[in-house]
Amino acid sequence: MEVTIVGGGLAGTEAALQLAKNGVDVNLYEMRPKVSTQAHRTEKLAEFVCSNSLGSSDVTNASGLLKREMQELGSFLIDIAFRNSVPAGNALAIDREGFSQEVTEVVEANDKIKLIREEVDEIPQGPLIIASGPLTSQKLAEDIKKFTGEEHLHFFDAIAPIVEKDSINFEKAFYGSRYDKGEASYINCPMDKPEYEMFYNILMNSPRIECKDFESDAKFFESCLPIEVLASRGFDTLRFGPMKPVGLVDKRTEEKNYAVVQLRQDDAKANLYNLVGFQTNLKWGAQKELLQSIPGLENVNIVRYGVMHQNTFINSPKVLNAGLQTYKRPDMFFAGQITGTEGYSESIAGGLLAGINMVRYLQNKSLLILPQTTMLGALMAYISCPEHKSFQPINSNWGIVAPMEMDKKTRKDKKLKNKLLADRALLELKKLI
Repeated sequence: MEVTIVGGGLAGTEAALQLAKNGVDVNLYEMRPKVSTQAHRTEKLAEFVCSNSLGSSDVTNASGLLKREMQELGSFLIDIAFRNSVPAGNALAIDREGFSQEVTEVVEANDKIKLIREEVDEIPQGPLIIASGPLTSQKLAEDIKKFTGEEHLHFFDAIAPIVEKDSINFEKAFYGSRYDKGEASYINCPMDKPEYEMFYNILMNSPRIECKDFESDAKFFESCLPIEVLASRGFDTLRFGPMKPVGLVDKRTEEKNYAVVQLRQDDAKANLYNLVGFQTNLKWGAQKELLQSIPGLENVNIVRYGVMHQNTFINSPKVLNAGLQTYKRPDMFFAGQITGTEGYSESIAGGLLAGINMVRYLQNKSLLILPQTTMLGALMAYISCPEHKSFQPINSNWGIVAPMEMDKKTRKDKKLKNKLLADRALLELKKLI
C-alpha cells in the first residue's frame, strides 16, 4: 500500500523516511520550485527559512530533551542536522545549505520514496500525511478548512537578516560566548549607551513593509516577534532580550557593555552569519541603515534581508488525537508546524511521530501515544487537548511536562530539577521502544 505525504519540509521528509524504513512506498509531494512561497529561497527539501538553530543540545533544556528523545526514536533528520552542525555553543545550529542538500539527496536516493514536484490543491484520498507547513498553498488551505469545518487560525512570523563575515569590522566586534561557556562561536557587536540610543531611535522611526494581507490586529508568535515590535514595548526591552549584554565582555577592553548584538554562524564555511533575535519587517533600505548603525557592522554586506510572512495552523485540539491522527479520517494524519507546534525540532518530531503511527495504522496496531512525562508526549498532549479554548502555537517547554515529586530544595535548583525530569523521560521512553 502506498502513502501520500504532502509537503517536503522537515516534517514531511522525516515522515517519508520513517515509512520507507518500514518498507512502505511513499509518494512525497513538494510544490517547489513550480510554486514558490513567501519565505523559501531554494527548491531543496527541508529548507530552513528563518533561524538556522534547532535550539539547545543540553537535555536539561526542553529543546535538548526533545532532540534526545527523537534520537532514541530513530529520527533521520536529527542525525543529518548533527552531521551538518556549525559552532553555536550549547545549541545545535546547522549549515542550512548543507543540511537541505543532504536531506534532498537521501530522499531522492531512496527507492521507496517517489518525489513528485507538483502542487496538491485538494486533500488526496487514501493513507495520507499532511505536512504542508505554515506556508500551505491557498488552494489546499481552503480544502483543509472545509475538512476541519472551521476557519484557519494564523499568526505572523519574521525572518532575520544574514550578512557576510568578511564585511564585519573586528576592530569593534569580537568572538565570544556568554559567560565564556562552550566555544567562542558568536560574533558580538558591543554598544555603549549613546550608540544604543541612536540604534533605538533609528529602529523606532524606520518604515515597515506594508502588506495588504496582514491584518491590523495581526497575532505574532512570541518567540518570533519582529525586533521593532519587541522594541515598541519599551526602551530597555531589547537590552533584556536579544541584545542582553550580561556575560559578554571583550577581553581586549574588559569593559561592561550597555547592549550587545550577537551574530550566529549560518554556513559550514563560516562565511555567513545571521543576527540573533533580529527578525524584522522593516523596509530593506531601513534594514540597511539600522544594521550599519551597529558598531562593527558599519560597512556590512547584507546577503538576505529580513521579511515577514503569514503562518497557518489548524485547530488541532478539535481535529487530532495525541498520535496526530484525525478524528474524521483514521487514515489521515497531520504533522509539523501546521499542527500548531512551533520550532524546527518540533517540526521534525511531528513528522517522526506521524511516520511511526502511519506504519502502525497500516499494520493494524495501536498508535504510539507517548506519556506526558516525555517532552514529545507532553507536546502532543498539549496540541490535542480538547479543553483548549484559544489554541495558539507552542514550543517544547518544561511547563507542559507532567510534574514529578521532589523536595523543595531540589525544585528550586532548576538545573537539577530539569535533569531529573529528563532522566525520567528517557527511562520511560526506553521502556516503550
